[in-house]
Amino acid sequence: MAVSAFSYILSCPVRFSSPGSNHDPHNKQKLNNMKYVGNSTKPAKAVDLLSQTAGVASTYVASVSDQKLYMNKLQIRQNIPTKKQFVDPYRQGLIIEGGFGYRQTVVIRSYEVGADKTATLESLFNLFQESALNHVWMSGLLSNGFGATHGMVKNNLIWVVSRMQVQVDHYPVWGEVVEIDTWVGASGKNGMRRDWLIRSQATGHIFARATSTWVMMNERTRRLSKMPEEVRDEISPWFIEKQAIKEDFPEKIKKLDNKAKYVNFDLKPKRSDLDMNHHVNNVKYVRWMLETIPDQVLEAHQLSGIILEYRRECSSSDIVQSLCEPEEDGILKNGMKQDSSLTHLNEFSFPSEIMEGGGLIGSFEKEPVRYTHLLQIKGETVNEEIVRGKTTWRKKLTSVPFSS
Repeated sequence: MAVSAFSYILSCPVRFSSPGSNHDPHNKQKLNNMKYVGNSTKPAKAVDLLSQTAGVASTYVASVSDQKLYMNKLQIRQNIPTKKQFVDPYRQGLIIEGGFGYRQTVVIRSYEVGADKTATLESLFNLFQESALNHVWMSGLLSNGFGATHGMVKNNLIWVVSRMQVQVDHYPVWGEVVEIDTWVGASGKNGMRRDWLIRSQATGHIFARATSTWVMMNERTRRLSKMPEEVRDEISPWFIEKQAIKEDFPEKIKKLDNKAKYVNFDLKPKRSDLDMNHHVNNVKYVRWMLETIPDQVLEAHQLSGIILEYRRECSSSDIVQSLCEPEEDGILKNGMKQDSSLTHLNEFSFPSEIMEGGGLIGSFEKEPVRYTHLLQIKGETVNEEIVRGKTTWRKKLTSVPFSS
């Protein structure tokens, strides 16, 4: 079979060392419009596009076989700081909490909201992840890993989340400017705790709180690892004693079995679901869990809390099942909250406050609705747990407070 030659336009932006550096705009124009012709059977040779001059950084086109050259080019494009930064103009971020925490200002985009024009829970999780990575970026400790420090990369270590809890009072609306605060602290001898607060910039009202626990995994063996001393020396100076959610006695989540009331079978991860650590991103887990919630609950309620206990990672080749079970005292048929004394009418059971004039809304507002969740990998003989979860739902609010 004949292999034809191909041509492509390679756009190579050049970063200047300082805004006041002198440079030739004609050189930049040549870089952005340089055309290369090559054969698909032979990797292109590394080409020095521009010799390094005062105020101009060299930009390289790396060959497929030259990984080191490629990494140098990637670092130039990412512009990862080598020392602590206090202001990040590109991401609207700055260091707070006496030099240890991080605050990022973002606008809720159209693709981050649902049909009701409020941010989805998945969007909040993405904001948590992005602000955490940017915090490490600002610290000057970020290597080429997914939030990994230089010491972690040296020891082939990556971060994995073991537990996460989110409490949501209100959801930001489309176009709203929000501030995300995040910071880290110690969690036992080998773990790290990361917390977040999301608030409205206009009102100062806190929308959501979150806390998480992270441990280290060896990227090659996929086994949990102790924290090396050099990594501890890197991150421990950033630890502060502050909690967004105080958990004196963390709630335990029971394991569900195949007799759960709601089950989604044969969920298949896609390649687009994988993160930079080559396993399914935790935001995908949240989506799989929420898809098992009954439609009538989703229409009348909003999620006010979620707890996740991560058991193992999930790869693109795994077949996943999502199990969901309403709490025994939390749900009656048709999605209504159970009351200790029920009145029967035309074969339907109604809480007493409805019959006494409280109405359906009064029933929903009395207590939140709760579900237990389990994601598991479908095996030939044994199913392996991925993550256990618990969600709490309350009646949708018609308005958002305009004060803190």
